Amino acid sequence: MFAAERRQLILEMVRANGAVSLRELARVVQTSEVTVRRDVRALEAEGLLDRRHGGAVLPGGFTRESGFPQKSHLATAEKTAIADLAANLVEEGEAIVVGAGTTTQELARRLARVPGLTVVTNSLLVAQALAHANRVEVVMTGGTLRGSNYALVGSGAEQSLHGLRVSRAFLSGSGLTAERGLSTSNMLSASVDRALVQAAAEVVVLADHTKLGTDTMFQTVPTDLITRLVTDEPPAHDDRAATELQALADQGVQIAVAGGQGGSAGSAGPGGDAVPARQQRRDVPLPGPRRQVPGGGGGGLRSTSMLGEQGPGAERARVADLRRR
Repeated sequence: MFAAERRQLILEMVRANGAVSLRELARVVQTSEVTVRRDVRALEAEGLLDRRHGGAVLPGGFTRESGFPQKSHLATAEKTAIADLAANLVEEGEAIVVGAGTTTQELARRLARVPGLTVVTNSLLVAQALAHANRVEVVMTGGTLRGSNYALVGSGAEQSLHGLRVSRAFLSGSGLTAERGLSTSNMLSASVDRALVQAAAEVVVLADHTKLGTDTMFQTVPTDLITRLVTDEPPAHDDRAATELQALADQGVQIAVAGGQGGSAGSAGPGGDAVPARQQRRDVPLPGPRRQVPGGGGGGLRSTSMLGEQGPGAERARVADLRRR
């Protein structure tokens, strides 16, 4: 494929999807990430797109929201690794909320094996993934169906969450920055996500590296309310993604990196099951108290400590190591 043809295809993918990772572009045009990066730079110089952390987006600062068919084919390997790692945070008998999104849909498929679990969701895709799980109770919000992402939104969805209290919320979004936290491109989706956050004692954000540093119109979760970020290993050249991770860690967000390279043994999840080495966790402990599940009672909800065994200096060094790769 000639360079002009390759760049035209890259431009068409970005226009169709709003944001595309370098990995995905390289796979589609069947060339190396180094070549794709050079093409993206050339297209950016012409004002046709903007470079972002490990990917490319539509020009203009804020990325627009892609539809579900486009999102479902983006960063599939990264979403799978993130979902595998995030599922290890969920314990038997917990009550959680799971928001809408393709990454949370992947998480739901893995939660079907957790006995005694109660999942509250506004996502038809999450509910469908758990529909045949005999030992999982699914509670859906009310609301109006938003067809682009198969989610229930509006006042009906928000009112159904009033008075709810669960241990954790698992949310995704369109962008994540240390300055604004998690954001999305749709006002109705953002409003429901904020209601989901208010129902949870802890907030876990699932976001692949292409969303790091991306800012969209409507804030859903400010950084100081994010307990943990589960993400994937940024590419070695992506210094800006590593910088964003460090900034999030400095603000007290625990960082768990799926696909991290390390020893063959991996690390243990909350349930005692080993996490494979390719999904090894790299955690940054909280510097001080954050939102916790109230002790005693609380509707039988349980809280699991997610702090690492090592000291803060060693953990921060792990995140800083991402910048050197």
